[in-house]
Amino acid sequence: MGWISRPRARWRAATGLVATALLGALSATAPGIASAAPDPVKGPGLPIVHNEGGTNYEDWLGSYKVGGKNVFCVRFHLKAPGSDEAYQPGDELLTKWGEKLQPDVAGNISYLLLRYGNTSDNDEAAALAHLLHSWTAKSRTPGDTDFGTPPDKAAYPEQKYFDALPADAKNDVAKMKTEAEANRGPWTASVTAPKGDQHLGQPATWTVTVKNSKGKGIPDVPVKLTATDGTIGQADKQADAEKASDSSSGNSAPQAAQKDTTIKTDANGTVTVKVTPAGDQPKLVASLSAPADKPTVQNPVNTKDGIQSVVGTGGEKQLTAQGVVAVAKPGKVQVTKTDAKTGKGIGGATLRVTGKDRKTAATSQDGKPLTGPDGQPAVVTTSGDNGTATVENLLAPQEVCVVEVNAPPGYTNAFDPNNPPAACGSLTPGGTLALTVANTPNEVPHAIPAGDLPVTMAKGTVETSFSTAGIAGLAALVLVGSALVGFAARRSARR
Repeated sequence: MGWISRPRARWRAATGLVATALLGALSATAPGIASAAPDPVKGPGLPIVHNEGGTNYEDWLGSYKVGGKNVFCVRFHLKAPGSDEAYQPGDELLTKWGEKLQPDVAGNISYLLLRYGNTSDNDEAAALAHLLHSWTAKSRTPGDTDFGTPPDKAAYPEQKYFDALPADAKNDVAKMKTEAEANRGPWTASVTAPKGDQHLGQPATWTVTVKNSKGKGIPDVPVKLTATDGTIGQADKQADAEKASDSSSGNSAPQAAQKDTTIKTDANGTVTVKVTPAGDQPKLVASLSAPADKPTVQNPVNTKDGIQSVVGTGGEKQLTAQGVVAVAKPGKVQVTKTDAKTGKGIGGATLRVTGKDRKTAATSQDGKPLTGPDGQPAVVTTSGDNGTATVENLLAPQEVCVVEVNAPPGYTNAFDPNNPPAACGSLTPGGTLALTVANTPNEVPHAIPAGDLPVTMAKGTVETSFSTAGIAGLAALVLVGSALVGFAARRSARR
């Protein structure tokens, strides 16, 4: 992307594909100097009026419209481009005299084209054109800045045109020089991933840093962020900074988690965001436009008419940086319920899976509490000869406890619902935490005490059986008893 400047202040990211920002032009309409192409369409810039021999002449210091874009041209005092000119990709930008630019000058040009090449401010456009001509059409011989010098020999009269600029444009010249010296390329971009274990559904802070050739952070650079296996949400300090910035900058803070967004660097040249993992390997890619090492030009299809060359890349190149982390593998808990005396497994025991406090639910790998339909910590039931149950896909690391809900049959006497049996341990990523909970079996008495001593009956199962012979003997005894009662009664009556 190219960068668009708001009047007198910041720059903001242009939308769409790479916006072509081109080099600055100056054409003169004066005797002995080549006139502009028919009906050139001017873009942002300023007319420069100068007096030569008592006559006022007007030059254009700014850009032209070519193919719907602002075009800044080189080769001072050659023909200005028409709005319908066609250009072909050319070579490295050279001076008007065919000489290579010094690396620092090339870097300055690339930076200024990147930041101000699409400006809509007249003063900025004029200042940019002035600097570009002062670097690419610099005076070499005495008299090559004099009025009336042939177009192919004419150098740029830097001081004269600077003096003709209005105060705001002069200030912009000084500002641009300072910025270019401080921020020219090559730039570097880096992405710093968060340290420590990463977990699904749990956001962590990522940082993108953009630095200049001196290792200093560059502010206000639009950075496009794209997340894979995760979503982006803005970190608090970045969101606060964006809210405080001018909303007309066009780079408002993202309001919700998303896969990609564009955010400007802060005063330290950084962008800070929260990335929430949604897969095994969250990745964050940062891309931005940076100053090219060497600006290149586009040349007109027909070069016989001496038309000026234009820069076709906007003085920019794309920088990318990325970071990636691995989400911690889930852990699992294996619960074993045993008989406290025999050590054998017990099936049918129910236990809740909780956190360290034995009350709240343990956390699953997706960052959500592991609860049952009742909203309480999930319940597992042991089964099989080993009396085991397994809980998988748990967030790790974390402290996990299993707490008995109800004792299985035959183990109820020693169960205290106010202090149920439990076991706890630390779950590690990718590991299995083995927890064992033992139950004391109910006691069943082997003999019943006799005599008048108090008897304490143990709870248990009591079986009673009867035989046919025993029932017949009992009936005979009942009949004998009845006969004796009748005999005694008759003797008493006789007396």
